[in-house]
Amino acid sequence: MKKRNNAFARLVGLLLVSATVLTLTVAATGGAGTSSDPLVTLSYLNEKFLPQILSEVDKKTASREQTLSSKLTEQVKSETQAFEQKYGASSGNASGGTAASFTVVTLNQGQILYMGVGCEAMLRTGSGVCVAASTPGLIDETSGAALAGGLALQKNHLYMATVDSRGVQASANSTKLLVRGNYSVQ
Repeated sequence: MKKRNNAFARLVGLLLVSATVLTLTVAATGGAGTSSDPLVTLSYLNEKFLPQILSEVDKKTASREQTLSSKLTEQVKSETQAFEQKYGASSGNASGGTAASFTVVTLNQGQILYMGVGCEAMLRTGSGVCVAASTPGLIDETSGAALAGGLALQKNHLYMATVDSRGVQASANSTKLLVRGNYSVQ
C-alpha cells in the first residue's frame, strides 16, 4: 500500500508539474499576438500604420496651411488699408488728391499745383516756376539744392515740398508733371 501511495503521489506530482509547465508555456506564448496585445510586424508598420500617420499629418498640415494663409491674407489687407490711409492711395485726379506712386498731372498756363509736405514732383514737359511765400521753396532732390519762390524748375529734376503750401505754377499750356504724395490743383 505504501508503494501504491508512493506511486500515486508521484503521479499526482508529475501531473501538477506538467500542468504548471503547460500553463506557463501557454501564458508565455499566448501573451504576444492576442487581440488585447497584438504582435506588430514591420510589414504592418510599412503598409498600414505609416500611411495612416502620413495621411493624418497631411490633413493637419493642409488645414493649418489654409488657416495661416487666411490669416496672412487678412493681415496683408489690414496693413494695405492702414498704409493707404496713412500715405494715400493712387487717385491722380486733376483737381488734387494723393498718389502713392507717381501719377501724371497736366497743368495749363497759370494753374498751380500745391504740394503737401513730403509730396514730390518732376517736371516732364512744359515749364513751371516754384511757388513759395518764404524759404525754403522746394528741395531739388536731384542736385540737393533749395529752389526759392519764383525760380524756374528744371526738367527731369525731382522736387520735394518740405513745407506745406509750396508748389509749381505752370508757365506754359500742357505742362506735365509726375507727382507723388498729397497735392491739389488750382
